[in-house]
Amino acid sequence: MLFFCFMLVSIGNSQELTGSELLEKAIKYHDPNGNWNSFKGDLVVSMTRPNKDKRVSEIHIDIPASSFVLSTHKNDSLITSKVINNECFFSVDEKAITAKEELKKHKLTFKRAKLMKDYYTYLYGLPMKLKDEGTIINEKVTSKEFNGKEYLVLKVNYEESVGKDTWYFYFDPSTYAMEVYQFYHDETKNDGEYIILTEEEEIEGIKMPKNRAWYYNKDNAYIATDALTGK
Repeated sequence: MLFFCFMLVSIGNSQELTGSELLEKAIKYHDPNGNWNSFKGDLVVSMTRPNKDKRVSEIHIDIPASSFVLSTHKNDSLITSKVINNECFFSVDEKAITAKEELKKHKLTFKRAKLMKDYYTYLYGLPMKLKDEGTIINEKVTSKEFNGKEYLVLKVNYEESVGKDTWYFYFDPSTYAMEVYQFYHDETKNDGEYIILTEEEEIEGIKMPKNRAWYYNKDNAYIATDALTGK
C-alpha cells in the first residue's frame, strides 16, 4: 500500500514536468555524460522474424565524422554499405562495386543506404535524437497505463521537412528510463507500430535498449525483435 501511494505521488509530481523537462531527465538517465554527440562505436544487431531466417547486422556509427557502416550477410555474401556525409560506397565481400548491374543485383541504392543510416542512428540514439532540429516537443506530459504499468508519456511531432509521423515515448516515472515508444502515420486510423524495450546494454557510456520487440498498433500482432548481441 505504501509503495502504491508512493507511485501515485511520484506520477503526480512528475506530471508537473513540461515535455522539455521530461526529455532532459530521460537523456540524463540514458546518456549521463553527454556522450551521444561524440559517439563512435559498434553494434551487432540480430533480427528475428516469424517464419524468416535470422538476420545479423554489424553496424559502425561515428557521429563526429557523420559516418555509418552497415554490413549484412545475404545469400552467402557480405554486403556492406557505407555513408559518409552525403556520399555512399558499396562493397560485396569487401570488394568495392560501382557497376549499375551489380548494384541492382544486390538491391543497393543511396536512398536505401541513407534510410538505414537514419533508422539505426535514430532508434539507438533515442532519446537524445529528440533534441535534433525539426523535432516538435509537446510540452504537455500525460500519464498512461501500458501493459499494466503507469508511464509518463511524451508526444513528439516533426516539421514537415523532417517527417510526418506522430510519436509517443513512454518513460518510467521514477527513473525516467525509456521503455516503450509508439508511432502513427495517421492516428485516426490506429496504424503504425509500438515497440517494447527490455534490458539495457551500455555502449560507450550510453544505456541503449538491448531488445526491441515490434508490434502493430491495430491488432497487437507481433512483427519482429531486434537484439543487441555484442559489441
